[in-house]
Amino acid sequence: MSATNTTRRLRHLVAGLAAAVSLFAAPAASAAYPEKPIRLIVGFSAGGTTDVVARVLGKEVGEALGQPVVVENRPGAGSNIAAEAVARAEPDGYTLLMVAVTSAINHTLYKNLSFNLVDDFTPIALAVQVPNVLVVHPDVKANSVAELVDLLKANPGKYNFASSGSGTSIHMAGELFKLRAGVDVAHIPYKGSANAVTDLIGGQVEYMFDNMPSAWPHVESGKLRALAVTTAARSETAPDLPTMQESGFPDFDVSSWFGVIGPKGMPEDVVNTLNKAIRDALAKPEVRERLRGLGAVPADTSPQEFGQFIKTEVETWGPVVEASGARVD
Repeated sequence: MSATNTTRRLRHLVAGLAAAVSLFAAPAASAAYPEKPIRLIVGFSAGGTTDVVARVLGKEVGEALGQPVVVENRPGAGSNIAAEAVARAEPDGYTLLMVAVTSAINHTLYKNLSFNLVDDFTPIALAVQVPNVLVVHPDVKANSVAELVDLLKANPGKYNFASSGSGTSIHMAGELFKLRAGVDVAHIPYKGSANAVTDLIGGQVEYMFDNMPSAWPHVESGKLRALAVTTAARSETAPDLPTMQESGFPDFDVSSWFGVIGPKGMPEDVVNTLNKAIRDALAKPEVRERLRGLGAVPADTSPQEFGQFIKTEVETWGPVVEASGARVD
């Protein structure tokens, strides 16, 4: 055999070995995810609902994947600081965001965002939804949503509704009701739901849409009267309470919600690994019970379903924010 043929055969052999190594190495690298701790960034302070849900979920997902999920709080600018940090992170699955309905509202509320919630992130999974509930002061002469609408229409400009702050989901639920009911009422923003509920109980304002976990103890004590829940289905916490849809508002489906997203361009297999870990965690009876104790309803979505959900939320809240006149530069 000539030296030339021998050299040619050696080259083919080396090329074949390199191809084989490449073929088997790629899945091995992908399958190794995660190889280090995962950061789950929360755009609000520790102790709030977003933070609590993140920590419950992070613990379970970390145990399932064999790497800790470290919750990192980066509050500020209505959660936009945290969202911007994740949007700029490497799309390798090690920096994630606990996203909430606030981000869907911020999409229109803030004029100069450096990111787009729909286009600049990878949806992974919706985690939970928390119903809001329409509550009134006991002196308000309305025992149903229809009676409240009639009362407000008969007294334009006389009544006020409270919220936990301008641009919050609680505020936007009130604005959506105002828009759909065609009533003239003033919005009174507070620094947090607790302050708003205190003044509602005291009679300084007449009604509000509040998160179920915050409002329900006061309904049970008789300090507030509940008229309806804002979700399409009735709440397990209050199965006898009608929905807003059952009360004459067919398109009214509002909830606070929390999910997990990552930077745009994450590998599909990493997304699917995270999605499965989240859905498996949410299926555990002890996790579901813990979340229900917060008034939260566990979800079960694919990445594609969550992506469509986010898009729909942005489209829903855009016109409501516009109609409310709320803006943040």
